[in-house]
Amino acid sequence: MKKSIGAKTIVYPTPVFIVGTYDENGKPNAMNVAWGGISCSSPPCVSISVREATYTHGNILDKKAFTVNIPSESHIKEADYFGIASGKNEDKFAVTGLTPVKSELVDAPYIKEFPLTLECKLVNITELGLHTHFTGEIMDVKVDENLLDNGNPNIEQIKPFLYDPSSRFYYGTGKKLEKAFSIGKDANK
Repeated sequence: MKKSIGAKTIVYPTPVFIVGTYDENGKPNAMNVAWGGISCSSPPCVSISVREATYTHGNILDKKAFTVNIPSESHIKEADYFGIASGKNEDKFAVTGLTPVKSELVDAPYIKEFPLTLECKLVNITELGLHTHFTGEIMDVKVDENLLDNGNPNIEQIKPFLYDPSSRFYYGTGKKLEKAFSIGKDANK
């Protein structure tokens, strides 16, 4: 028997995306965004939802670009800080000691120390109540070379982590279970 708990922002897994932007003066900023995910296969797109009150919101509108950086477990403290402090008041890169790198493809910085980055140009904006839904076409994916396995990112080496909106804790990704789009072939047996 299921129990109703009401309309809440709970879905699993919820990513930890660190969104990189530049402000109107070229100052790099980063924000922890949990509301997001892949939104289209062709062209490849990712979407994020950001409150209008944030510094990042204005930066995305101004520059028409953003990066999505996936931190590893070793950078959990810095990733959390990016969601606590405001770039309006602080230089988050100076505080954390992380390095902003100017993308060659879009007008946004990515984070050198984070193992996986999506460089995105803004292609769609939708207003949704408290949040604005930004969709970016993925122009390139950058991965630390030593974390590639047969040309693809290795999740076990990248060690991304997840956010649980109900408990407000971060969790590791866990273990490999079964091959996707394969194990289900035996569902009728």
